[in-house]
Amino acid sequence: MQATRFSFITREDTLLGVCAALGEDFGFNPLWPRMVFAVLLLWNPVVVLSTYFGLFALVVASRLVFPNARRAEQPKVEAAAPVQDNDTPVELPLAA
Repeated sequence: MQATRFSFITREDTLLGVCAALGEDFGFNPLWPRMVFAVLLLWNPVVVLSTYFGLFALVVASRLVFPNARRAEQPKVEAAAPVQDNDTPVELPLAA
């Protein structure tokens, strides 16, 4: 079984997933860079879109070169606990 990696690009509610990926990598809420990009987009759209696509290329390159080791690990499957018979009395510890 292969581990699936979450893709920000294929989500329906993001545009290339740059802010979400940066927020995940650096540990901040992706709403902040989204608001900054939205405000700056009104001021200078060419520079903002160029920066956004440049960050997209940087995020893609960093994800390809340095994959997240925690995501690549397979979850360990633990053995199931033995089933107890309901007729067998179980001794419980006394409460204080």
